[in-house]
Amino acid sequence: MSDYPSYLTTLYGTASGSGNSLLDTIYGTGTQSAGASGQSPAQALQQAEQNQTQDVKATAAQPDVKTAIAAFTNAVNSAKSVTQLLSDPAVMNVLLTANGMSDQIGYTALATQALTSNLSDSSSLANTLSDTRWKTLAQTYNFAANGLTSIQNASAIASIANAYATAVWQKNEDSVTPGLSNALAFRSQASSITSVDQILGNMTLRTVVTTALGIPQEIAFQPLEAQEKAISSQLDVTRFQDPKFVESFLQRYLLAAGSNASSSTATTTDMTSLSVQAQGILV
Repeated sequence: MSDYPSYLTTLYGTASGSGNSLLDTIYGTGTQSAGASGQSPAQALQQAEQNQTQDVKATAAQPDVKTAIAAFTNAVNSAKSVTQLLSDPAVMNVLLTANGMSDQIGYTALATQALTSNLSDSSSLANTLSDTRWKTLAQTYNFAANGLTSIQNASAIASIANAYATAVWQKNEDSVTPGLSNALAFRSQASSITSVDQILGNMTLRTVVTTALGIPQEIAFQPLEAQEKAISSQLDVTRFQDPKFVESFLQRYLLAAGSNASSSTATTTDMTSLSVQAQGILV
């Protein structure tokens, strides 16, 4: 018989075997996409690094990025106090994104207290937060000691603006190769990693390492000692001094990140398709 009834095509696919069927969707035997770019993770990472300068420049010229940077620049130059500066959404958007902390945008009170901490006081907030990114950022500008002088200058503003455009570009790369922004950021920090605690205290490092090692994100709810053991039992952090090891580790991470993203997307898409197709059969 040359033509299948429509409900049989839905269940089993076409007679030639091409196309995904409802049963393929249920049992996971359908065709799988090789990825939007058609590149391997290693190729995507290499190309991103090769094209970074020109791509960041192009990103900085995008209207939304230009607007954000202009608003940041105006807010910085017009600020009369550090508190005023850090309470401005335009400042926090660019400043935190530029420093790899876009996930903290909106926590104005925390940011103000952490970034104005007295770094010489071991009990100050920046020195005691488990997320060590706050301490690093506080050290970079040291608002408590220097006030606005550390940021109200052309060099600092230009540096932050470039870092912001870079962060936006990296995030855009994730839409093609999941996890690429983290891989790029990790590579720039890898040689400075000296301890497991340093990894656990940095969201980007934590994400890359736990994903590459197959450690569930729920490990974050375990005691610190358990988290340390989960990583140290599988990884010698001194190996991050070897560029070749970093390269292979990042490839491992990108493969895992891509697999996780594909599984998540496939689950959502397949279940929607399953519902629609099933309705068609039952009508």
